[in-house]
Amino acid sequence: MSYLEYNVKTVPTGLRKVLHVNWALVLLLCAVAGVGFLMLYSVAGGSMTPWAEPQMKRFALGLAAMFFVAFVPIWFWRNMAALAYGLSLLLLIGVEAFGDERMGAQRWIDLGFFLLQPSEVTKITLVMMLAAYYDWLDIRQVSRPQFVAIPLVLIAIPTFLVLKQPDLGTALLLVAGGGIVMFLAGVHWAYFAAVIAMGTATVAGVFLSRGTPWQLLKDYQYRRIDTFLDPASDPLGAGYHITQSKIALGSGGWTGRGFMQGTQSRLNFLPEKHTDFIFTTLAEEFGFIGAISLLALYVLIIAFCVASALKNKDRFSSLLTLGIAATFFLFFAVNMSMVMGLAPVVGVPLPLVSYGGSAMLVLMVAFGLVQSAHVHRPRGR
Repeated sequence: MSYLEYNVKTVPTGLRKVLHVNWALVLLLCAVAGVGFLMLYSVAGGSMTPWAEPQMKRFALGLAAMFFVAFVPIWFWRNMAALAYGLSLLLLIGVEAFGDERMGAQRWIDLGFFLLQPSEVTKITLVMMLAAYYDWLDIRQVSRPQFVAIPLVLIAIPTFLVLKQPDLGTALLLVAGGGIVMFLAGVHWAYFAAVIAMGTATVAGVFLSRGTPWQLLKDYQYRRIDTFLDPASDPLGAGYHITQSKIALGSGGWTGRGFMQGTQSRLNFLPEKHTDFIFTTLAEEFGFIGAISLLALYVLIIAFCVASALKNKDRFSSLLTLGIAATFFLFFAVNMSMVMGLAPVVGVPLPLVSYGGSAMLVLMVAFGLVQSAHVHRPRGR
């Protein structure tokens, strides 16, 4: 036993937890959030209001929440998984009953001091629930049909409720995140092949249903698909967002136009520049180097999560960490693909960078769970 290991094992429990925190991950999260503050300051024309200052306060609150969650034993969060999942479903039902409607979608609950988006909470509680389920289930039963059906139902219920809001982007993230946890838990590949076949058939059905009485998507969602396939077909209408986004991305070049010098964002050509399209502002002002640097920070966060999960001998902790890492990956991968025209515009924010309350706080709590799994993982004596 080394001198450092001896001292870590002999300090009081509370201080030992502090020493076991994955501080590299904390620094990476702060670095990404710092990029977000910088960009929100820029898109506001060099002002801390109305976006950068509130975002800083939310991150500070989220950081405190992360440490609180991190220091609570992971077994507690495993026992709370079913309750957290059930409460998130009640919140989704509450959105349907008395939710706040904005921009044609009913996705928020107005708490007076805060707008809560329950679908953001559900992304994490679903991962918790599936990780707890597979921790309980015997590994030999993972691929048996009756035990595969249960997680499918767990995924389908919140997905259906989110689709009713309507929020196609979040619904797809729920399905993808849940599917990844099932795959990591060891479910046989044949089930995923069947789901891919069904998904292909569903996509075909979506296109065939257009203009019929049984149309499967809203008209604006079909316009998003049209825009994705051919943005130039309506450059001043449905294709405006992605066209301006591509102009901003291309104009940044290798090193960018300079901080607060982006013409697309400064002259308000770029829509939703503080939320969904903030990555294009970054690319315009700091160029390819700035964009790839942010991507590198995201990749490092994923790498630290995966490394922590691989070292963890607790099944729940490992699945939870990998599930949250996968969800985090889907967040930034979908957002970046969306603003580059590689995926339809589905309204997915850039994690820790885009302006938003629910997404920021929920994500920090999620990383608190990752830290709890890391801090309380079994270690040699």
